[in-house]
Amino acid sequence: MLALLEEFRKMLNDCIRIGLAENVTSKQSLAKIAYSYLARYKVPTYYRLSAISKAVGILKNYRKTLRKHSDAKKPFAKRQMLTDCYGFRIIGNHVRIPVSKTKGIWLKLNNHTLAVISGYAVKSVTLTTCTIAIAFSKETAVTDFTGLIGIDCNVDNITTADTNGTVKRYDLSELTRTKAVYREVKSHFKRDDVRVRKKIFSKYGRKQHDKSNAILHNISKRIVADAMAKGFGIVMEDLKGIRKLYQKGNGQGRNYRAKLNSWSPFEFQRQVGYKSLWEGIASFKDNPRGTSGFCAICGSEITECADRKVWCGRCQRLVDRDENAALNIVKRGLRFKPVGEASEAMKRNAEKLIRLVDASQLTHHPTVNTVNRHPKS
Repeated sequence: MLALLEEFRKMLNDCIRIGLAENVTSKQSLAKIAYSYLARYKVPTYYRLSAISKAVGILKNYRKTLRKHSDAKKPFAKRQMLTDCYGFRIIGNHVRIPVSKTKGIWLKLNNHTLAVISGYAVKSVTLTTCTIAIAFSKETAVTDFTGLIGIDCNVDNITTADTNGTVKRYDLSELTRTKAVYREVKSHFKRDDVRVRKKIFSKYGRKQHDKSNAILHNISKRIVADAMAKGFGIVMEDLKGIRKLYQKGNGQGRNYRAKLNSWSPFEFQRQVGYKSLWEGIASFKDNPRGTSGFCAICGSEITECADRKVWCGRCQRLVDRDENAALNIVKRGLRFKPVGEASEAMKRNAEKLIRLVDASQLTHHPTVNTVNRHPKS
């Protein structure tokens, strides 16, 4: 099996090299050039297609990176791996990976993996030297929703508000603390060897990434579960380009930039997006401009106060800044909701900020989507 993983890694690198040399961007174009070249490898022919397909995904990500970083390094697969989309079979509690036309290796799956993939269509199996990842999918229809949950992302918290007026706050102070701790630890490394320093930095970077992802997964799961229980949709801010506000050369200090980049809002939104789609919950993104600068009740310009509070002179109310932003996101997202007139959607009420509105006509149509997940055993 290790020999097969190594052969697939070489095939993948050959496909990447050919794709870069020929400047091809599609699976069909790369297959025409690389399929016959891969015949030199003595493996089942369907592994050629798997290697070509995986190489196309890597090449697309590389070209996307080039648009932001012109000096990005060319991709190269270092780890031994194997992706099988055609020849594998799951029989009982084992998965069979073919090595040749007549031979295969049986790997036992644990009970958790069998329970997770039960009832779904298994699409592919990816092996490394120590893990097996099974990709599976299901068809989901986006269900009608009776309200919305708005999500406002901040440095130390994620605040949500829904059309019932319920506001929730999820603490992210552990993420900023983790980032600060690992920056402090890495600042004390004194080794002159750049290779050793890079290896150690990568080790602590992975630890920080794993801790941050665990917290974000927990919060995104709770938000989606809340939306599913209430039958609500989800609306988020479109944060494209936000990193440009906190990058080198903007006149900001390193510590300030590091704190504001403690965690990735894009990763959080990605998690919310695929988890909501998996459950058939509609999710949208809207322009974040002005969500923190205007009152969510009357729309008047607000005044910043201490302790992340804002004052609305027209409503004569002092409210939390993040709560006001989340309510503004919901207010803007109401146009995605099956509601009547816009004037009916909002009501000035100190206790119930947003009133639920019933409507018999939909402004959207349910669609069918294929959702993929990748549990590991």
